Amino acid sequence: MTQTVAVLGTGKIGEALLSGMIRGGWPASKLLVTARRPERAEELTARYGVEAVSNAEAAKRAHTLILTVKPQDMGGLLDELAPHVPADRLVVSGAAGVPTSFFEERLAPGAPVVRVMTNTPALVDEAMSVISAGSHATAAHLRHTEEIFGAVGKTLRVPESQQDAATALSGSGPAYFYFLVEAMTDAGILLGLPRAQAHELIVQAAIGAAVMLRDSGEHPVKLREAVTSPAGTTINAIVELEKHGVRAALIAALEAARDRSRELATGNS
Repeated sequence: MTQTVAVLGTGKIGEALLSGMIRGGWPASKLLVTARRPERAEELTARYGVEAVSNAEAAKRAHTLILTVKPQDMGGLLDELAPHVPADRLVVSGAAGVPTSFFEERLAPGAPVVRVMTNTPALVDEAMSVISAGSHATAAHLRHTEEIFGAVGKTLRVPESQQDAATALSGSGPAYFYFLVEAMTDAGILLGLPRAQAHELIVQAAIGAAVMLRDSGEHPVKLREAVTSPAGTTINAIVELEKHGVRAALIAALEAARDRSRELATGNS
């Protein structure tokens, strides 16, 4: 926390990371932000007491640069940053599908790059951030990245070859759960419940199930079997889910998300 960190392109995820670091004890004096719109920069300064600077100024002053712009904007940002980034500056990318080699080719030789895929629960300090080292990143760089992203949730190191799969499961994962809750809420309405009650029942069931999965250490099959009585209501529902190919659809959906992550790496928009 003695080093200066700059968050570049501070949107929702960037702001969530910024606020999490401050809650975790990072002094605002050690944090810099950049934003495309001046009014956005002013808003961040007023809200968090951090200094808003240009991208070039951030590259010159910060020890760590966290790039949170969209994948399609990353090339332009690197063109702007490259002349100002020393070879010892840690660059952390949060862009889906963009490999560390993309950065290493555009920065000074030997520049350490770490790739991170986090997700929107960073907004409530429950993110899952998956971290991979580039060619020149050391164990110390990884630990520093974990310290930063640990402020908004859990972290997990994986080889970069697994990042596209992690993006499909974890980066996009919250959307699948929201989709499921939306469908189950509609089902509750069909069964005669008011929308608000159906929503409350499902959200609490989801929270309870997630906590049990996390804290019990049990395999999900065992937890499901504990709810599934012979000839009961649950088994009838599960039979219908299997009839409609829900398991196969989920596998196909995650494969599609992984493939799209790979496409982003090749520059296909």
